[in-house]
Amino acid sequence: MPDGVAAMPLRPRSPAAVRLPPLAASVEPRAFPAATTSQQQQQCLPPCPYAALLQRSAATADPCLAAALHAALLKPRLLASHVFLHNHLLIAYFKCRLPHLGLRVLDEMPRRNAVSWSAAIAGLTQGDRARDALALFRRMRLAGCPPNEFALASALGAISLAPVGTGHARQLYALSVRLGFGSSVFLTNAFLAAMARHLQLEDAVRLFDGASARDIVSWNTLLAAFARHWSVQGWILWRRMVREAVGADGFSFSTILSGLAVTASLAGGLQVHAQLVKSGFCDDVCVGNSLVEMYMKSKCLADGVMAFAEIRCKDVVSWTGLAAGCLHCGEPAKAIGILGQMMLDGVMPNNYTFATSANACASLTDLDEGRKVHGYVIKLGDDSDVGVNNALIDMYAKCGSVACAHKVFQSMQQRPVISWTAMIMAFAHNGRAREAVEVFDDMLLRGVAPNRVTLVCVLYACSQGGFVDEGWIYFNAMKDKFGIQPGEDHYACMVDLLGKAGQIEEAEELISGMPFRPGVLVWQALLGACHLHGNEAVGRRAAEHALALENDDPSTYMLLCNTLAGQHDWDGARSVRVLMGSQTLKLPGSSWFQSMSDRSQACIR
Repeated sequence: MPDGVAAMPLRPRSPAAVRLPPLAASVEPRAFPAATTSQQQQQCLPPCPYAALLQRSAATADPCLAAALHAALLKPRLLASHVFLHNHLLIAYFKCRLPHLGLRVLDEMPRRNAVSWSAAIAGLTQGDRARDALALFRRMRLAGCPPNEFALASALGAISLAPVGTGHARQLYALSVRLGFGSSVFLTNAFLAAMARHLQLEDAVRLFDGASARDIVSWNTLLAAFARHWSVQGWILWRRMVREAVGADGFSFSTILSGLAVTASLAGGLQVHAQLVKSGFCDDVCVGNSLVEMYMKSKCLADGVMAFAEIRCKDVVSWTGLAAGCLHCGEPAKAIGILGQMMLDGVMPNNYTFATSANACASLTDLDEGRKVHGYVIKLGDDSDVGVNNALIDMYAKCGSVACAHKVFQSMQQRPVISWTAMIMAFAHNGRAREAVEVFDDMLLRGVAPNRVTLVCVLYACSQGGFVDEGWIYFNAMKDKFGIQPGEDHYACMVDLLGKAGQIEEAEELISGMPFRPGVLVWQALLGACHLHGNEAVGRRAAEHALALENDDPSTYMLLCNTLAGQHDWDGARSVRVLMGSQTLKLPGSSWFQSMSDRSQACIR
């Protein structure tokens, strides 16, 4: 490469900053065509430096540089005579996330080779335009251009992302075998990824076992598929990697640790941690983050903090994962402190950080800290994220500020069903059942279909407000209108609604007509209604059913004891308390307080 090209700036601010030789002589005057052609050949920059500059624009994803080079190449008509310059320009546009310009360059090419088509297919696949990539692959076949290995792998990658089924993937792989690429590990990995993405794990395992050649990418692809839908096969595959002495890399360790975190498998996590120390991948930040996650999901807070301390270059994922782990371990005050330390260290929070902060404030019912989090969200311009707004709605609701929760809800441009559900529960939890039902009705009018949790929330709101008629309407519409089979939570809400309204017999009749065996929640709801209305006979039956299912739940004993005491059956209430004491069911209470001096939280037990 010439020295002048290597010394050029990576990101020129304008097309004028690209230091190319003067191209004014390439404009053909009408009076002297022959002389100008000779002069053009002498002063025109050869194609190779242009190719190097286009590679640089692709590497830096600089659209200004790509556009400037495109304009410079049009004047001396170099593009028309050099296919490889067209290909470099095509790649540069796709790397700059300008697929429409890349496709225009492809359409305007007088000659296209396999590299041209492959680059465009790969660019569309990497830009999440899988269907367009597959359509372009069909165009390539119709144009009579035989696909190369890279085009086939890119098309298989597009099938992994598009909901087109595995039939297309099988056809493409059969085509690759017919074209002589059957032994290509590159194509085998792409086909393996397509099968795994479409949850054809048995076929993926058969393909993996029958492959003539495998590399670490093959192992990682199958391991990631098992980790995404974690099962014991993931651990078996990892043990097989160890037995066959496959050199695991950072991605392997990160994947297996994340999979073990899903099931909180501490024993397996300790084994992987020991292997990690031997392998030398402890400095990998992604591996460190997964290790912290594994310990936190296993509720080993001290070990998780130690793993976090060993990460050398901590990023926002590291800090947020530690805070989320503290919240998972029941330490929301520590979570808030960690997030504060993160910001003091100059690490910018992301949307997941804000959601974690809001959840911690909700656990502490700390409205002041929650408002600070909301202020940071607005300041940093992340107030349009749906997940953050849902966390803020939940935080304000649990802190008793329903008006603020409603303001956040109204400010949302996009309101998926989870946002409507959060707002319904916010009203219901704060004693505003009528507003909760109105939000549910408004959701239906806007064409948003409820899910199971939404219907639990609206039935709970009807129970809180005593809306028996509305409750029956929503309950009966579950299966007929919404296509949702009522579950135990829905029946428990209806039993609670009928019981609070004094309709004990109707509640018992509903329970007897359940299509499955009633659970503890249903019987406890009936027992609570009996305590409210003093129905000792039905209360005893409900308690017997609940204790037969779960005899170590203190809620059942307390409800029965209070029911008997309310009917002045002191002997019965005393016997229930004696039974509770013999089984050591009484749990210690806890409460939170916040120090006004240092704003630190503590838990009194």
